[in-house]
Amino acid sequence: MTARLTSRMTIDALLRRVQAAGGFATVLAKGDETAGAILLVCSERGTTTSLLERTVDLDGHYRWTPCGPQDVESAADRDSYIRRRRAQDPDLWLIELDVADAERFAAEMT
Repeated sequence: MTARLTSRMTIDALLRRVQAAGGFATVLAKGDETAGAILLVCSERGTTTSLLERTVDLDGHYRWTPCGPQDVESAADRDSYIRRRRAQDPDLWLIELDVADAERFAAEMT
């Protein structure tokens, strides 16, 4: 069995990496410290580019999966999706990354 980082440790590492690269990263909503799901709002220069959620594949490995509305530029649709997800799962972390190629930073943290 492979040891896994807690949600909090994964998020802290991701925040530090993005900030070290000159980007902006923040926790918008806290979830369960140990095993809370993580939803990333990926942005570049203030424009949302994607929503990603950390999921577990069939082999038990983490991966970042696109989620939510495909038109992420629609703030109303995006915000509605996020509100529904938080209502369904109060242990969900909501993290915003504003850095060039935010998806790459997430992929490196799986």
